[in-house]
Amino acid sequence: MTNFDERAKDWDSDPAKVERARSVAEAIRKAVPLSVAMTALEYGCGTGLLSFALQSDLGQITLADTSQGMLDVLTEKIAAAGVANMHPVRLDLSGDDLPAEHYHLTYSLMVLHHIHDARGMISKFRALLKPDGYLLVADLDKEDGSFHTDGTTDVHKGFDRDELQNWVEAAGFGDVTFSTAYEIKKKVNGSEKSFPVFLMTARKK
Repeated sequence: MTNFDERAKDWDSDPAKVERARSVAEAIRKAVPLSVAMTALEYGCGTGLLSFALQSDLGQITLADTSQGMLDVLTEKIAAAGVANMHPVRLDLSGDDLPAEHYHLTYSLMVLHHIHDARGMISKFRALLKPDGYLLVADLDKEDGSFHTDGTTDVHKGFDRDELQNWVEAAGFGDVTFSTAYEIKKKVNGSEKSFPVFLMTARKK
């Protein structure tokens, strides 16, 4: 069982995680002209907080994660809500074959910094997009390593925006923009510290 499997049942009980998802959803709405004619893939969906916040703005949404515990909670939430356009799937793009389907947009929230080959993952996201499709990545700005206080070590310490833009452009994207979508406040060594979360928007060339 992964750490995320263990945390799945209590994930949505954290008001800050709910607020973060809503804030990022609002930033996405401002950045991209969403419509119910668009299909989407959320990678690293967890319990689906971000996709639930965008559910009425999009058509069919595929929600992918590597954690079965998260997907079990998500499946229960979709059934309880009676939502027809959200479809969970277990998928690990780091090792699995790419799905055959292509999407109008692919998005992730606080996922990329957990992916060892983050640069390679950007190319995989591009391969899953339709022509002119959008890539939306919400993640941590570069930080000093104090964000993960739960013993998690297999992570990137956020991303430098200029470096990430270079990766994305090299992978075949254009129209790259950044905004600050949210700020996570955490206690670090007894005092409150703020960790900005950016939203990067890019378009497949």
